[in-house]
Amino acid sequence: MIPEPSDAHTAWEEHYTAKPQVWSGRVNAQLAEIAGELNGTRALDLGCGEGADAIWLAERGWTVVAVDVSTTALSRARAAAESRGIADRIDFLPHDLTAGFPPGNFDPPGNFDLVSAQFLHSTVEMDRTALLRRAAAVVAPGGTFLIVDHAADPPWASKMHHHEFPTAETVLSALELDDSQWQRVQVSSVERSVRGPDGQDATLVDNVIRLRRNPGQGSPRPTKNG
Repeated sequence: MIPEPSDAHTAWEEHYTAKPQVWSGRVNAQLAEIAGELNGTRALDLGCGEGADAIWLAERGWTVVAVDVSTTALSRARAAAESRGIADRIDFLPHDLTAGFPPGNFDPPGNFDLVSAQFLHSTVEMDRTALLRRAAAVVAPGGTFLIVDHAADPPWASKMHHHEFPTAETVLSALELDDSQWQRVQVSSVERSVRGPDGQDATLVDNVIRLRRNPGQGSPRPTKNG
């Protein structure tokens, strides 16, 4: 079902239709490094874009729910997955994350071994903290919640110069997760060398928040007050 148009849908459609391909088609570096160590079967990819992360996971045996607001991005992602023979492992779900968590509760709750939010920034207003709290609630016992953010705007990202980039500790603190249910595996900043869209070399800093839900917790509670 195609969602009704929204400010976010319009903005991201403009972003994706401006070029035949926006992203590199390569998996995000932090996801590849971390997920390569994990044993799991089901993943949720929030803001999947043109699908590189979802495809990478599917090629390594995961089944993936990949969510994005842009129908153009999802169409490209689906075509790429079909060309590589793994489309049956990915459920591409159109949804406006600025409006809240995807519909349905992914019944039963807590059934994703990996929930990934890679660079889930938006130029359209979004209650990101509330969204990430809901995302935490669907991580399975023993599963991983991985948030990777820009620590600052990339030099070529002109639309993000007025965007605020909280630290990894600030993001984690705002989630108010129950410490008895979660293990901090990594909460830090990591540098990586990249080549920009015009061939320029640059060093970017990523904030990496990697959490593991303690096993045997039963139905998860997203926050201390939940």
